[in-house]
Amino acid sequence: MADYTFFFNPMSRARIARWALHEVNADYEAVLVDWGQKPAGLLAANPMGKLPTIIHHTASGDHVVSEGAAVCHYLAEAEGSDLLPTAAEKASYFRWLFFAAGPIEAATTARAMGWEVPEGQEGTAGFGTYDRMVDTLDWWLSGNHFACGERFTMADVYLGSQVNWGVEFKSLPDRSSFAAYAERVCARPAYREALAIDLAMVGEVQPEA
Repeated sequence: MADYTFFFNPMSRARIARWALHEVNADYEAVLVDWGQKPAGLLAANPMGKLPTIIHHTASGDHVVSEGAAVCHYLAEAEGSDLLPTAAEKASYFRWLFFAAGPIEAATTARAMGWEVPEGQEGTAGFGTYDRMVDTLDWWLSGNHFACGERFTMADVYLGSQVNWGVEFKSLPDRSSFAAYAERVCARPAYREALAIDLAMVGEVQPEA
């Protein structure tokens, strides 16, 4: 049995987890999820049926991890990866890992759905405003190559996925800092390797015209 069972669909956020799996050279078995008939193993592990979901098979039992940011960090810790933050990097690492999972995800989703935060209710929304989120991200990436400064860490798998998606599909505005950061993270060999696997499978999950 592989060390990890990885539930995925190539047209989902599971692409982030596959990239993380390849960054740490994890031994995994991939289980393709059909949206219309989710496998019992996925629903038993994660009743929401969300992707990505991984199961880590260990001597102490099976450990289920869901939510993309959690999957990324868990894999780095479980595999003893050098992509974990140093003591000096921890503050930035967790700050931007969860900024990506929180404000970026929430603000871009709200904008895509046409939801506007009423004036004076920015604190209730959590992410403030879309423009404030964008300016804050731009501020950091304009002065730093990666989430922790000059070194790529596992936080960049998640943050980089969010920014790259935003650049490609225009959920983020055109900013030179975003484009440059996306180019840096997408140059990672593990990213290219993982993406090639997912792109090769896209045809299997899309209905014929």
